[in-house]
Amino acid sequence: MAVNRTPVLKRCRSLAMDPIYLGIDKKSNRQLKRANRKMSEYGMQLREKQKAKFIYGVLEKPFRNYYKKADRMPGQTGENLMVLLESRLDNVIFRMGLARTRKEARQIVDHKHVLVNGKCVNIPSYLVKAGDTVEIKEKAKSSARYKLILEVTGGRLVPEWIDVDQEALKGTVKELPRREAIDVPVDEMLIVELYSK
Repeated sequence: MAVNRTPVLKRCRSLAMDPIYLGIDKKSNRQLKRANRKMSEYGMQLREKQKAKFIYGVLEKPFRNYYKKADRMPGQTGENLMVLLESRLDNVIFRMGLARTRKEARQIVDHKHVLVNGKCVNIPSYLVKAGDTVEIKEKAKSSARYKLILEVTGGRLVPEWIDVDQEALKGTVKELPRREAIDVPVDEMLIVELYSK
């Protein structure tokens, strides 16, 4: 399995992005030593794509597949792409506050701790649908790991498209998110422009 192992804070600096969007509350004190030259249009488009890939932990080939799927769906391609990325199972676990970061959410799914509608799902890229119930397995609920996670994520805002019972480590996807409900600093129109060349 291919994994991006770039140091997170270094990558955030290079993409001019706040690490809080990844669930990390550290700050880097270093400044990026880059000449203040104007970025080309292609450079801006590429940076937006890299930002989206980095935030959701998706590599190039699956990201391109999401784009193709979003292009075939009715409506605007950019909005469809963001909704597809947001409805990944690992992202839903992160949004519910059952993981500190999306990487941790991915690991929780990989380790078969997650049930979707009562069935075990261990594919982080599984796309949840409106009405799906996502919960942590009974056997894993008693683990000390989830108590620690809930202490950290307790104050985190849960999006309105998810209904969560954090005590029971369970939640329901009420509806698929609209673009306005997705608080990710990505300009998806630049990604569409990049891929439509």
